[in-house]
Amino acid sequence: MGDIAAAGVAVERLEEFRGELIGYCYRMLGSYAEAEDAVQETMVRAWRSVDRFEGRSGLRTWVYRIATNVCLDALASGERRALPMDLSGPSEGSSPPSPPQDAALWVEPCPGGDPEAAATSGESVRLAFVAMLQHLPPRQRATLILRDVLGFSAREVADLHGSTVASANSSLQRARATLADRRQPKDGPTGRPCDDRVRRLLAERYATAFSRYDMEELNMLLHVDATLCLPPYAKWMRGVPDIQAWLTGPAIGCRGSRLIPTTANGSPAFGQYRPHPDGTGYLPWALQVVEVSGDRITGITAYRDTERLFPLFGLPDRLDEGSRTCAIA
Repeated sequence: MGDIAAAGVAVERLEEFRGELIGYCYRMLGSYAEAEDAVQETMVRAWRSVDRFEGRSGLRTWVYRIATNVCLDALASGERRALPMDLSGPSEGSSPPSPPQDAALWVEPCPGGDPEAAATSGESVRLAFVAMLQHLPPRQRATLILRDVLGFSAREVADLHGSTVASANSSLQRARATLADRRQPKDGPTGRPCDDRVRRLLAERYATAFSRYDMEELNMLLHVDATLCLPPYAKWMRGVPDIQAWLTGPAIGCRGSRLIPTTANGSPAFGQYRPHPDGTGYLPWALQVVEVSGDRITGITAYRDTERLFPLFGLPDRLDEGSRTCAIA
């Protein structure tokens, strides 16, 4: 009877881990939708086998072992997700993009600051960090996330992987070295802390300037080496001149847009709505994720998959003529 009671308690507790598991699987897979699917599969496997949970490891370690195996299975058959700057060099802003590529190629945004904020630290859910994680072999990726983001001990990670502590530590060292190499400032802006007040002010100024299509103000807000990338297009630009050339050239149809604030990956984000061709309101155009460092905007990632992303972020499917940019929450 004791084993049955323990299994019942374990079943009730499984749901407590859903939020943080989504954060873990999102970092592993680079896709919020795939992360939700992976967590649901994890729960199904856990429910089916909870009667075999012997309690030799903690319930959290046990369910993370299942989630890790689900993610490793998913990654075994798929290509690495990326951001456009991971695939090619920057292009001129005055040129139009090549045809869009498969949506499965790109690291996707996740809504909010993080599905389980208490289990995160620093940059751990930023788009650039999630993209860097995709360069790690899957087991190293899992080890680094478990140790450096979620706070698992070396022994817990070794038990989770069915390996020795020495092997788990070696995997962590290799993963850290790879990320440190990819973080080296080559030819882009380096990250500096930015407090919430400054981030909010920059986001508000950006939304106002973009809605007015005020290039002078936008140029003042952007870091000299800021980037703009446009999934599902491989095109991306670096530097104020090329970003301005894009906005005043191929993207001139964005003039008069309205921006509705939200949050993605712990960063300010906006649903962008372009004017309807017939002048009646505004239609969804892109989800813009705005990266801030110090006192400047260092990166803008504009996702065009509005049909799927706008409902995920709770954004309306169109705006009326009288709609205005909302204040940043």
